[in-house]
Amino acid sequence: MVFKCQEDSFLKEFTSKVVSCEKSEFDATVDGKNVKINGYEVILENTVLFPEGGGQPCDHGFLNDQPVYQVIRRGDKAVHFIEKPLNVGDDVKGIIDWNRRLDHMQQHSGQHLISAVLIREFNFDTISWYLGEEVSYIELDIPKITQEQIDHVENICNELIRDQRPVVVNIFDENTPPEKLENYRSARDLPADHVGDIRVVTIEGIDSNMCCGTHVTNLSQLQAIKLLHSEKSKRKDKVLLYFLSGNRVINRLDNCLKREQKLTALLKTNPVQHPEFVEKLVQGNKSLNKNLQTVLKDLAVYEAAKLKESKEKYFFLHRKEADPTFMSILLKEAGRSDIFQFLSVGDEKGAGNIVLYGDEKAISDLSPKICELLGGKGAAQGNKFQAKVTNLSNHKSAVKLVKEYFDQK
Repeated sequence: MVFKCQEDSFLKEFTSKVVSCEKSEFDATVDGKNVKINGYEVILENTVLFPEGGGQPCDHGFLNDQPVYQVIRRGDKAVHFIEKPLNVGDDVKGIIDWNRRLDHMQQHSGQHLISAVLIREFNFDTISWYLGEEVSYIELDIPKITQEQIDHVENICNELIRDQRPVVVNIFDENTPPEKLENYRSARDLPADHVGDIRVVTIEGIDSNMCCGTHVTNLSQLQAIKLLHSEKSKRKDKVLLYFLSGNRVINRLDNCLKREQKLTALLKTNPVQHPEFVEKLVQGNKSLNKNLQTVLKDLAVYEAAKLKESKEKYFFLHRKEADPTFMSILLKEAGRSDIFQFLSVGDEKGAGNIVLYGDEKAISDLSPKICELLGGKGAAQGNKFQAKVTNLSNHKSAVKLVKEYFDQK
């Protein structure tokens, strides 16, 4: 069956009769969280809401005033998942989320165009594709693709968009002899369990491909295509080519411009100079960090010298700007295991690292209590205990705990 949404991709609402309504438990995303809903699955005589298939996610929308969380194809039927029951035989109005539909149309038709140009120009065959929430990709049956080839394909795609090539859908009876369909590109966009009439989507003079998805009616409705980058697929000798089409190109440009404006305000430089200026900042930061590490090493040696002369039962030191390497150097330089050492680094009110060093029994007695106070988790090895902590604001309480432990002996 060819659904109403496939007959007219630009149809935004349609009224149809309820054929069946059965109880069902299904997964849905509500406010960004995955939840299970005890609801109903509804089948209509026809539908304006596209069921997922051919790499394209399903439409969202409403049946009367009820949100439709998911639509799947079951044989030649579209199954809608909603929370409350509908009466069999009643007319219900289906309304689509138009922004989601248009976005999916632009990405799907964009994929057809890119794949067609890739095979025409370089004989690079598409073996799969993925329509993501923000970025989509095409998987190519090649081990690599050059930037020059990517640029070439992008330029041709945008030329064809400017040419306003029509996109036409033809429908063939399911009993159409295979030889009449052999000139159409692979049926990869048809689900494996597809039944009923066969739709062929044709971009005039460019491509004809069997497909069950919703598409634009003219390439001009894609507005623009941007090929982002390529990377190796998880499958051997395959490449993923990432792309944006339609409004996603404009949205990406808008986000880039906003980031550019923020960087201009922060760096107080012309946008053209941003890369050069940031590179200088990175190099400067590396140099400062190297100098800081040298100073911290000297400081660790200095503190270790003080510790060597200490006659106390315990030793405490916290350095906000230091790292675990600082503590390791201090312990090694001091070489004292007869004094209980409690070292810590990190934000005084947040996360950091600690080291306890000294008597094994004291470490065994104190480490669980200190970790509880500081929100930490770690492990002991001999007379040394190391942990990552999340709440150094309780550092004074941990120091007090250690003092009380030794002073009562």
